[in-house]
Amino acid sequence: MSDLSIDVHWAGGAPNLAPLESVRPTEPAPILIGDPNGGVELKQLRWGFANPGRGGPVINFRSDGRKFPTGRCLVLVDGFYEYTGEKAPKSKWLFTAASGSPFFCIAGLVRDDRFTMLTMPPGPDMAPYHDRQVVILPRKLWGEWLGPSPDVPIPPPAPAGSLKVTQVR
Repeated sequence: MSDLSIDVHWAGGAPNLAPLESVRPTEPAPILIGDPNGGVELKQLRWGFANPGRGGPVINFRSDGRKFPTGRCLVLVDGFYEYTGEKAPKSKWLFTAASGSPFFCIAGLVRDDRFTMLTMPPGPDMAPYHDRQVVILPRKLWGEWLGPSPDVPIPPPAPAGSLKVTQVR
C-alpha cells in the first residue's frame, strides 16, 4: 500500500495468503486494522459478530446515522455477491470494481476476534438488485478510516458505473 503511504505490518512475519474463491460467514478473511502506533496491521479474522441466543452471526451492520469512533477495519475484497429471486436456485450476481482495480475495500468493524461489514442504502449500481449495499470506501479514505480520529463519516454510495455487475447463475 505504498502508493497510499500506509505502513502495513503483521505479527509473525510476512503472510502467505492463499487466494480465496469466496468467503462465507464465520470463515476467516484478511482485514486491515489501524494500529495506535500509526501503521496498519493485516489480520485474518472470522466474518460475523457472535450473536448468542439470537440465531446466526451478525455479518452486516447498518451504518445509517451512526458513528464508529473505534474498532474500524477495512475488508479487502476483489468482489462480492448478491442474490435475487424468490426460489432456489436464486440468480447470483458478482459485483467488482468497474475501474479494473484488482481489489477494493469495504468499511467494517472489529469486535474481539471477529469482524462485520457496514451497510448503507443502495447506490445506483446496487439498487436494481438489493435494498442495501456494503459501504465501499474510496481509496483516498482508507487511511482516514483506519486512523485515530473518532469522527470519520460514512461516504455516500459510489456513482453509477463504479461497479461492474456480472450474472454468475
